[in-house]
Amino acid sequence: MERDKRDSQSVAGAPCWVTLLARELPASQAFYGDVLGWTYRPAGLGDDFCVALSDGQPVAGIGALASSLQVAVAWTPYFAVADVDAAAARIRERGATVAVGPLAFHSGRAALAADPDGAAFGIWEGAVRSDWTVGRGSAPAWLELRTRDIDDAARFYGEVLGWAPKSEEGYALTREEDHAVLSQDEQVVAKIRDGAVQASADPSLRPRWHVYYRVPEVSGSVAAALNSGGVLVSPHDASSALREATLRDPDGALFTVTAG
Repeated sequence: MERDKRDSQSVAGAPCWVTLLARELPASQAFYGDVLGWTYRPAGLGDDFCVALSDGQPVAGIGALASSLQVAVAWTPYFAVADVDAAAARIRERGATVAVGPLAFHSGRAALAADPDGAAFGIWEGAVRSDWTVGRGSAPAWLELRTRDIDDAARFYGEVLGWAPKSEEGYALTREEDHAVLSQDEQVVAKIRDGAVQASADPSLRPRWHVYYRVPEVSGSVAAALNSGGVLVSPHDASSALREATLRDPDGALFTVTAG
């Protein structure tokens, strides 16, 4: 996370960053550079971390996964909280897990958690970027939680992050026919959908947070991904008329490119 004028208390509950811990940082940088046109600069956290840029604006953080950690590579969203210790306590009280932290960084404190269904997410207390907002600019188009039960997930995140069914300020969570929508000022920042299978052998079916990135041409990004060792997960066939496609990078991390 990088230093900025805003702090997490002023945007509590908001998605404030996304990260990827890759098996090999240079290979991951090359893949996302080819697929999404990203360039990179140091993150100020050592040689094993960088900030991905789109047209010079920050998009995400990418780091090297320690070789001793045998965990799945995945995109992980972080949410702003006013007090990381209090948020970590709320997570544990509701039957979920705080796997790492809270840890101190140069501009704040963070913890990595898993919700009751096992979907990984992070919480962050400290400085946040004023030029990064989901749904706007270079930030992801939106985030999506794939879970087993929409209402259970909405209750958990609402209690942990302060999302409310209706709110004049802050982040409001609205239940729709087959999903829930998190929004601020009518801007969709996240969605919650059910249908995930906790014990599935297929990573795409397990509970998880999923990141959507806007691209100028979906078919071009798909072709670049396939050429760089990625896999097209859905739809099964690429075409020039594609409006959305889910991809798996060479390390196994899932993400979606969208023209929407």
